[in-house]
Amino acid sequence: MTKAELKEFLDVKVSEYNHPKFLEDDPLQIPHLFTQKADIEISAFLTATIAWGNRKSIINNATKLMGLMGNTPHDFVMNHSEDDLERFSPFVHRTFNSIDLGYFITSLQNIYENHGGLEAVFTEHQTKDSMQPAISRFKELFFELPHQSRTQKHVSDPNKGSAAKRINMFLRWMVRDNSTGVDFGLWKDIDTAKLSCPLDVHSGNVARKLKLLKRKQNDAKALQELDKNLRKLDATDPVKYDFALFGLGVFERF
Repeated sequence: MTKAELKEFLDVKVSEYNHPKFLEDDPLQIPHLFTQKADIEISAFLTATIAWGNRKSIINNATKLMGLMGNTPHDFVMNHSEDDLERFSPFVHRTFNSIDLGYFITSLQNIYENHGGLEAVFTEHQTKDSMQPAISRFKELFFELPHQSRTQKHVSDPNKGSAAKRINMFLRWMVRDNSTGVDFGLWKDIDTAKLSCPLDVHSGNVARKLKLLKRKQNDAKALQELDKNLRKLDATDPVKYDFALFGLGVFERF
């Protein structure tokens, strides 16, 4: 397949999957329950945090989590008391438990009170061509409060070799335009050209079959390689191909 043929093939798949019907079985449906910016950001961040494993389970647990916050995530984050965190004691999603969740709520409050919110942190620490340094800096700020060491594993660090799939996915949700009703386009000061594909087993396997990726591990180096090749196909919006790679892998068993 030539580069032109590959681009044409993937562009068709982007059009097919970058569509509201995509939300029917995707965790991205959770932040679409909200209309206020901060509610969307916080619900999206928490949903992305638990977005690994069975998608039905992710959606069910994210829905439960929103319910535990009274379906007002920003208000809960900003105004909760220590006693309010006790309601999370039964919550668990795989290895993410109530201890982790309690810290996430406390840290989000700190991010909004003292660092201008999620958008401000990522916008301030972006570089001219990548969001990966901003993700690493975000993790530093996120864990600046006292916490149990076990909780740190739930925020990835590209500087430690991670592909940071879930945060890259969260950034796609926040930054890419909402013209199709899928992503939100809420954050206006981050260029889509800087976004990276949420690299996981599905997108990685498809990328290798399409010769967009040679590296075998789904790590930070693989993400760099995939970014480089996707930007050759569309320099302004390379992460749109996440829809194609994911759709081909999950829905078409490509």
